[in-house]
Amino acid sequence: MTSTDIGASMDPHSEAPIVLIAPAMAIGSRFYTPVVRAFGEHGWDAHALPRRGFERGGPRAARAHDWSYADEIDTITDAVTQLRRHHPTRPVIVLGHSLGAQLAAGHVINHPGVDGLVTIGGCLPHHRHFAGYGLHVAAMAAMIPALTAAFGYLPPPAFGAPGARTMMREWARMVLTGRPPFPAQRPIDIPALVIALENDSLAPESGIDDFARTLFEPGAATRWDYRATDVPPGASNGHIEWVRTPEPVVERVVTWWKAVATVA
Repeated sequence: MTSTDIGASMDPHSEAPIVLIAPAMAIGSRFYTPVVRAFGEHGWDAHALPRRGFERGGPRAARAHDWSYADEIDTITDAVTQLRRHHPTRPVIVLGHSLGAQLAAGHVINHPGVDGLVTIGGCLPHHRHFAGYGLHVAAMAAMIPALTAAFGYLPPPAFGAPGARTMMREWARMVLTGRPPFPAQRPIDIPALVIALENDSLAPESGIDDFARTLFEPGAATRWDYRATDVPPGASNGHIEWVRTPEPVVERVVTWWKAVATVA
């Protein structure tokens, strides 16, 4: 399904929320099928957006095929526009995972149309947040401009590879400076749920705190720490693995939104 089809096949009479899922770095939309299914069990519609360079049969990053954070944010904006056209009265929630959380925040800050925001494992990955190996993370980021200049894209086995030249340079600059790679002239003031995954080495707690402090208006975001003690048998709260067993996360999102809708 392309972005121009989003919402066309959904029940026109439903008033349940619609969730747009922005995937993590280097992960295609098909990986989020369990999340889509879990929302469906609650009567919600969900749709995983494409991740450039990682969709089956789609073009990979190359010297002649490049994109940026702004291009990825445009994908979210286009999807929201399509949903508003087909379902103008249904709540639209954007759920961003890892890189997708950064993109979702960038969309909400700079574009209208979203009623709620959920971020999972989303942080500002400044190298200083990575205790014990921050210098390694900084060194990795510092190599990206040279690698992308030489190859025209970020080649394997680099983190996030094969990655687009412009987007990976923007990501590297964020790692080195701590500044988001998109305009952030106003804080996020819509209802938001910020989910931290305990012991997440890719999204440290201090990075999540920085993300919330930098991009959200005080009081706009509810924080939930998905701790090891909350994980049911056979499930996981790992940075990527939670997607395979998403029911606790989805239940938390549904509970949060019902509380938000009741207050509104």
